Amino acid sequence: MENQIFELQYAMDTFYFLVCGALVMWMAAGFAMLEAGLVRAKNTTEILTKNVALFAIASIMYLICGYEVMYGGGIFLSGIGEVDVAQVLLDSAEEGFDGGSVYSGASDFFFQVVFVATAMSIVSGAVAERMKLWAFLAFAVVMTGIIYPMEGAWTWNGDDVFGMYNLGDLGFSDFAGSGIVHMAGAAAALAGVLLLGARKGKYTANGVSAIPGANLPLATLGTFILWMGWFGFNGGSVLKLGDISSAHSVAMVFLNTNTAAAGGAVAALITARLLFGKADLTMLLNGALAGLVAITAEPSTPTALQATLFGAIGGVLVVFAIITLDKLRIDDPVGAISVHGVCGLLGLLLVPITNGDSSFSGQLIGAATIFVWVFGTSLIVWGIIKAIIGLRVTEEEEYEGVDIAECGMEAYPEFTSAK
Repeated sequence: MENQIFELQYAMDTFYFLVCGALVMWMAAGFAMLEAGLVRAKNTTEILTKNVALFAIASIMYLICGYEVMYGGGIFLSGIGEVDVAQVLLDSAEEGFDGGSVYSGASDFFFQVVFVATAMSIVSGAVAERMKLWAFLAFAVVMTGIIYPMEGAWTWNGDDVFGMYNLGDLGFSDFAGSGIVHMAGAAAALAGVLLLGARKGKYTANGVSAIPGANLPLATLGTFILWMGWFGFNGGSVLKLGDISSAHSVAMVFLNTNTAAAGGAVAALITARLLFGKADLTMLLNGALAGLVAITAEPSTPTALQATLFGAIGGVLVVFAIITLDKLRIDDPVGAISVHGVCGLLGLLLVPITNGDSSFSGQLIGAATIFVWVFGTSLIVWGIIKAIIGLRVTEEEEYEGVDIAECGMEAYPEFTSAK
């Protein structure tokens, strides 16, 4: 009877992992739609190409070496293999059938690989409209194969950082990746943006020139897709479903994830109304995403009210972060650095309020470690790519749009006047 119960738990946990992984994969569509909506029409095809290609590259690189670097479980040549039922039952009996998580190793890989792609998707929007396609894809190979897996090993796998300290032992906690995924992606994006420079005409002697996106309905759709996918992102990070405690934890994570997004959206909308006198849709969208990023570091321990407030803080903060980056002349077409970087750090710093196993000092050390590693290595890699093939398209190509220069086709050809 115990074996049958365990086999059912194994099946449930594995299936739950796979479904959540599929939801996170769906976030790739969300990023693609959001970014395609917030760039100009002449750059749409290239941004879509980047999002599809980066997901494919992330899947291959994590399979080849990323998973091995992060967890020491290379599967590219050896594979997962058949399940040793007797050994799994023996191990679980020693732990107790309601002890650790029980699921297929293949499902764990699938769930982890979509997180890698998410981190790289953050970079895509920040460098949009002026970066060479192949320079971006070359960076994606290194980011998904080495840079992200290394900092993931120091956090979720618990390896020592350069043989000196273990972040978990210092009181660092990041439930689903506010820092490990989102802030890391923003740090890589920031390094690229600093070397790349701003879009032509964005900053002038008269100040900041608005460059509106071409398709706000598409950006709105992308935000809703991301909002939905985030339930898999945070919910799957519970790692199991097959017992009462875990099922309740999953329910709370879903509840808090949703209400944090709602709090962020409303807070950003109100903040934009107070600052600009108008209801700014782009700030509303980024506010929802900011709330999601802020709650990702710890969605299981806050009450629903606390989660709403945490999301609202993220929603307010992201508006000021976007304004501040523009004042610093750091050009981020979709607000990715503000949403995922600034609010990713916020999420890490909010964890000790509800999770007694973490500490503010541990969170700060963890955040600094992730940022310094990812930003530093990314700056080096971007610099090497710049020296070899260059990062930026020509001024003429940027003016005409990178769709024609990089992809040879337009997303909306029927709206282009004949030449």
